[in-house]
Amino acid sequence: MADAENSLLGETTCGSLLQKLQEIWDEVGESDEERDKMLLQIEQECLDVYKRKVEQAANSRAQLLQVLSDAKLELSTLVSALGDKSSVGIPEKGSETIKEQLAAIAPALEQLWKQKEERVKEFSDVRSQIQRICGEIAGNASEQTGALAVDESDLSLKKLDEYQVKLKELQKEKSDRLSKVLEYVSTVHDLCAVLGMDFFSTITEVHPSLGDSTSVQSKSISNDTLSRLAKTVSALNEDKKQRLHKLQELATQLIDLWNLMDTPEEERRLFNHVTCNSSALVDKVTVPGALALDLIEQAEVEVDRLDKLKSSRMKEIALKRQVELEKIFASVHIEIDLEAAREKIMALIDSGNVEPTELLADMDNQIMKAKEEALSRKEILDRVEKWMSACEEESWLEDYNRDENRYNASRGAHLNLKRAEKARILVNKIPGMVDTLVAKTRAWEEDRGISFMYDGVPLLAMLDEYAMLRQEREEEKRRLRGQKKVGEQQNMEQETAFGSRLSPARSSGPKKVVGPRANGGANGTPSRRLSLNANQNSSRSAGKDGKRDSMKLAAPANIVTVSKDDAASHVSRTDSVPASP
Repeated sequence: MADAENSLLGETTCGSLLQKLQEIWDEVGESDEERDKMLLQIEQECLDVYKRKVEQAANSRAQLLQVLSDAKLELSTLVSALGDKSSVGIPEKGSETIKEQLAAIAPALEQLWKQKEERVKEFSDVRSQIQRICGEIAGNASEQTGALAVDESDLSLKKLDEYQVKLKELQKEKSDRLSKVLEYVSTVHDLCAVLGMDFFSTITEVHPSLGDSTSVQSKSISNDTLSRLAKTVSALNEDKKQRLHKLQELATQLIDLWNLMDTPEEERRLFNHVTCNSSALVDKVTVPGALALDLIEQAEVEVDRLDKLKSSRMKEIALKRQVELEKIFASVHIEIDLEAAREKIMALIDSGNVEPTELLADMDNQIMKAKEEALSRKEILDRVEKWMSACEEESWLEDYNRDENRYNASRGAHLNLKRAEKARILVNKIPGMVDTLVAKTRAWEEDRGISFMYDGVPLLAMLDEYAMLRQEREEEKRRLRGQKKVGEQQNMEQETAFGSRLSPARSSGPKKVVGPRANGGANGTPSRRLSLNANQNSSRSAGKDGKRDSMKLAAPANIVTVSKDDAASHVSRTDSVPASP
């Protein structure tokens, strides 16, 4: 039965149904009026169904049109925001149906949505990096939280490039700032090492992130951090400069005290780490701990100790200064009262009326002036030395000329002959030496307004006396030559009277007559201060100082006297000359 109904329904049409309805009405016996009424009702119901369907179709079409319009608007918006029409195939307007148009727009929309999502992500990443770097520069990076809102109205590549350019600029600025920070941190580390300070506590006071040695990128690069780092470096450099100045002052005091008290080298080496920077520049001091406070305190303690030790050794130190001063005066033949000078120093120290440092400074000043005086006398003293050496050679030459065996073929005779030749040349220069020495001495005296003293005696007086005695020597030689001629004439007369002649050996007797030198005054040299004793000819080999002690600045005696009476008369002439001390 059910199968029959289903088959019937499957073959049912409006005409078959109307025919079936007519059969039922005929069987029932419905009137024509009822039939017309029912047919009219059926027509009305069919019309309502059609209306509903039309309305539904119209609504569906309107919805599809709205969707198509929205899709086109969204497509236009995405294309405008992304700013790149060529990357997506946008369908052209044609005679396609609404659904065909929607089907054509959907892939483009899907592709644009993907591009938009990717572009938004790129914008978000770039802007987040920009915001983070700006926060690091401003110093408020920790306060910035949450994602940034992206302006989706402009997602073009041009806008993205602008952000990327800005990001690169900020990244470069960050890199420069980070390099500057690391440079400051390195400088602070080096300065703390030299000054003996704790680097970690110093650098973390500037910013905690600077003490992290594991992550470089996490270090603060803000303006405030850079400013505080610059101030820290400046303060450490100033501290370094002050400490170096203090240490150099202490090193200078140490060296002065060591030199003053002749401190042994072993003890000085204990403070090499202090004195090694006594003249160093600030930038050159880089050794760790070189300017530590404990090192400076150690140097201060040592200076205080040496100062106290210096006070207890003041007499010894002052006497050393006095000895140095005396040596300078002695080296340039300036006589001073040694005992009086030393007694005065001891009296000053014992009285306590003068500060030890002032006394030593005064003695140092005297030593400096003495050195200047010695330098001004050097040229004249050198000429005096040459003059004295020439006089010694003159004395030797006189002795050589009196030796009758000088030409014998004895050992060393040729050396003496060569020396005699040189001595004659030198002796001939003595008058010129004396004249030059006199001129130099007078010029020196006129320049300074004082006499040039040589071992307590005016040098000009010594030179004048030498010139006078040299002239007397020449007169003595002429007198001896005259006596020799008279003697020879007497001998000739005696030989003629007695008819005999002396043998050659006897005739040479007068040449061998060598009388006393009368303390050497017969050679034209000054008497006591310019004379030689009996053993003076050997003084040259005794050294320069021994020669001065034996000669008292004397030109050597080199003249032969004939009789004691002549020698005595010569001495009486020279006694009138002032004696040297």
